[in-house]
Amino acid sequence: VQLQASGGGLVQAEGSLRLSCVASGTIFLLNAMRWYRQAPGKQRELVAEITRKGSTNYVDSVKDRFTISRDNAKNTVYLQMNSLKPEDTAVYYCNTDHLSLSGNRGNFWGPGTLVTVSS
Repeated sequence: VQLQASGGGLVQAEGSLRLSCVASGTIFLLNAMRWYRQAPGKQRELVAEITRKGSTNYVDSVKDRFTISRDNAKNTVYLQMNSLKPEDTAVYYCNTDHLSLSGNRGNFWGPGTLVTVSS
């Protein structure tokens, strides 16, 4: 399974961006899909998670500003980011749990997309 994220860029504070992450390769079943971020000098943190059925969880700092969604038919997860703040500046990574046809479970990462929020 390969993941490719897109949609990052430079935006002013209070602006919006929408990240997308497409999974490709030999896919049988994508379970939970997630967005992580890593700011300079900080540890990677889980930003948002969505189950296959659509249940979501968010880190407190992005609640009411970010929305995670997915399109199972397109093997894609999205992150709509509104009211962006400079502290949201980070490299954003998508991550997914995958179940293969043979029953093997794996966890996969994409290469990341940079989001920079200017004040």
